[in-house]
Amino acid sequence: MNDEGVGPVHALDWAMVCGYFGLMVLIGWWSHRRVKTDADFFIAGGRMPWWLAGISHHMSGYSAVMFVAYAGVAYTDGVTVYFWGFASIGIGVAIGAWLFAARWNRLRTRFGVASPLEFLARRYNVPAQQVLAWSGSSLKVFDVASKWFAVAVLLNSFAGVPLLWGIVITGTVTLLYCTAGGLWADALTDFGQFVIQAAAGIVMIWAVLDGLGGISGLWTLWDRLPAGHTSPVTGDYTTVFLLVYVLVKTLEYNGGMWNLAQRYMAAPGAGEARRGALLSSALYLVWPLVLMFPMFAAPLFVPGLEDPTTSYAAMTQALLPPGMIGLVLAGMFSHTMAMVASDANAISAVITRDMLPVLWRRARRFTEHQRLRTGRIATFSFIVLSMLVATQAQHLGGVLSIVVSWVAALMGPISVPLLLGMLPWFRRCGARAAIVSWAGGLVTYGVLYYGLDADQTATVATPILVSLVLYIGLGLAASERTEQIDEMLEVLDGEPAIRS
Repeated sequence: MNDEGVGPVHALDWAMVCGYFGLMVLIGWWSHRRVKTDADFFIAGGRMPWWLAGISHHMSGYSAVMFVAYAGVAYTDGVTVYFWGFASIGIGVAIGAWLFAARWNRLRTRFGVASPLEFLARRYNVPAQQVLAWSGSSLKVFDVASKWFAVAVLLNSFAGVPLLWGIVITGTVTLLYCTAGGLWADALTDFGQFVIQAAAGIVMIWAVLDGLGGISGLWTLWDRLPAGHTSPVTGDYTTVFLLVYVLVKTLEYNGGMWNLAQRYMAAPGAGEARRGALLSSALYLVWPLVLMFPMFAAPLFVPGLEDPTTSYAAMTQALLPPGMIGLVLAGMFSHTMAMVASDANAISAVITRDMLPVLWRRARRFTEHQRLRTGRIATFSFIVLSMLVATQAQHLGGVLSIVVSWVAALMGPISVPLLLGMLPWFRRCGARAAIVSWAGGLVTYGVLYYGLDADQTATVATPILVSLVLYIGLGLAASERTEQIDEMLEVLDGEPAIRS
């Protein structure tokens, strides 16, 4: 894969990367002392400041896939990748700031919930909770595996490091700090990674503007790009695809990706959770433009690449001096390690508090210390399993196929009953609607992707639309509304008390 003429990485660059890895491990060690209970491990004890929750939410939402798969799309198709890849998230998180952020926080403060799926047993029933827990956890193994593979591609492109060793190196460092420190370690490393990423992004955009002739490159670049590169939509990424992605990302980034729900739950109160969501939304609308500007300019600097996914690495090598390349590489690592650490923490919460007590009666009587130990074991196991799957990513269709075709299409059916079940407008929808809508969406995806070989827009759009129709339709046709559901939804809406 390292055949695009990319030169060796300088010792200064390796020093920068090693220093970054060392800092992450130190933060994990420091955070370890703050973790006394499983609630500290999973939701930071509900003491995370809103600005840290917002930055952590933002950093946990995207990974090195941005610098590999999305950079490849920017190289071949232009700015469309910003509109469906990131503007859709910014819009979705802004919607979620008013619909979901406060509700997630009240699940913790009013019901003592410490896992994103813990409330589903009360909202629906245990079987509905379990099918969502098992399917979502399985999907995240493949999602996280694609992130490890993306980092490995970057290391291979920069320095010729074999893909297997790239997966092992980044996975091991992440394993050390997130197993030790839980959500506190995740959030604090997210903040440190945000600072490093900001420095790396500014260095890279400065180098690109210098190559374009100065600050005027910000507005003169666009006329020099290949035809169609300034269009928000293309033949592959259509208007329908963009609109569906807004719907998918609204559900995914407000709790469908369980790790992001934890950021809302970890804030001290509902108002702080909402402010954190608005901060994350603003960052998603603005910051990706800074990071992606060099990607948009890549066809002018490194034309004719056989593998577009190596374009960002090739540009970095061509434009930056030793030391600065290591800074940019550390910034790329920061994305993946932030997302994977938070995913691992969320999955371990679901395993410890939702799945294991159903499978093993003794787990229902675990002490706080035993749950904390179990959470760490689950975190370790999840990361190791995802690393093993990452070694097979090339046989699963590659990074973009996993992230877009698998995760985007399957996250919808899993998210619909989880997120809509929190809203009062869907109080008639019960366990039957949840399970049928989940199953209907997954079956639809299987038929489209494996049976009909449908195009990308249909593969992403149809499963979530089928799930929505089934969930809402069953609620209207066969109401499962109960007094218990009404009471729960009133509390989530901010009512002062649960009726007796």
